Amino acid sequence: MTDKRLKIVYITSLDARDKRSWSGTYYFIAKALQKHVGDVDFISPVQPFFALLIGKFITGVSQKIFHKRYNYRHSYLLAKAYVAIVHKRLKKNKYDLIVIAGGSTFIPYLKTSIPIAYISDSTVKNTLEYYPALSNLWKFSEKETISIEQKALSKSSLLIYSSGWASNSAIHDFHISREKVFTIPFGANIEQAPNKEKIAGRKISDTCRLLFLGVDWNRKGGNIAFDAFVQLNDMGIDAELTVCGCIPPKKFTHPKLTVIPFLDKNNAEQKEKLDDLFFYTDFLILPTRKECFGIVFCEASAFGVPSITTDTGGVSSAVTEGKNGFLLPVYATGREYAQVIAETFKNKEKYHSLSRQSRELYDLSLNWDAWGESFKEAYSRLK
Repeated sequence: MTDKRLKIVYITSLDARDKRSWSGTYYFIAKALQKHVGDVDFISPVQPFFALLIGKFITGVSQKIFHKRYNYRHSYLLAKAYVAIVHKRLKKNKYDLIVIAGGSTFIPYLKTSIPIAYISDSTVKNTLEYYPALSNLWKFSEKETISIEQKALSKSSLLIYSSGWASNSAIHDFHISREKVFTIPFGANIEQAPNKEKIAGRKISDTCRLLFLGVDWNRKGGNIAFDAFVQLNDMGIDAELTVCGCIPPKKFTHPKLTVIPFLDKNNAEQKEKLDDLFFYTDFLILPTRKECFGIVFCEASAFGVPSITTDTGGVSSAVTEGKNGFLLPVYATGREYAQVIAETFKNKEKYHSLSRQSRELYDLSLNWDAWGESFKEAYSRLK
């Protein structure tokens, strides 16, 4: 392969130019491709109205009457509707590479000689019975889901996953050649990294400041985070907990608990408040129950904030044990989280080392420039 800039067509179901789509991941992938790989054209958003309406209707009826799910997002109906739209738009220009992110349903019926690079944070085999939306499916829907994925992965020339958890599933569950599977961690969804000198000058105070950042209190393990916070105070450590992105159930109250229901990163004023939260925080605590990757861990690392989280799904590709945080088993209790935090908080030298390494890991691999360079290298290996 030469170093010439590629002509890339980027296909996504939601608008990849909108920073709100997939929490900004579609947008930052496009930006990294444009900077490091080639010129990007968009086929985005792709929303076949009638196919989606029918799929949602069938799903709703199925759940209401039979208490079973139909996964219309991985269905032949939607795959054919997608390709009808995409084929028309593909004819308008010549491209060197098709990039599809987070939507394997685009690929099975796609007729093209152009290489396809598929980007995702998981495979459906990993997420079946892991996430609620892919649990309790009809048997025919489960088979259809797996069939769609198998066809998509087999047809793709390049598979880029954000975690080893996902890559291993592609190789072992779908029998994909290792040569075309690459693990490249996603980056922090931030436009500009916080000032490195300011991060290096962070001072840990006598108050242990915890941040729980997530939109789903239950899935992100909010009750465990709250219990850890209470346990720290019971252990004699002055701890504060800020919850941002959701509202805890009413029973979770405490004088040292602050709740910020929502901050929009696309609003300059609110983005500044979020940055201030990270600057003010000593630990990101997120005992997540289910997670394909966790870009929030990359963002915490950018601010030199260690993450205390769960070893589940693809999290271990975002958090490296003892470098930018600690990974606890899924069954760990709030007390166990509190013990890990207390041990680190009390040892200022250990904390500062962890904070420094968190930023170093962000600079090394948990940013979109690193992702773009790695994608370019992966593409260069195509035969």
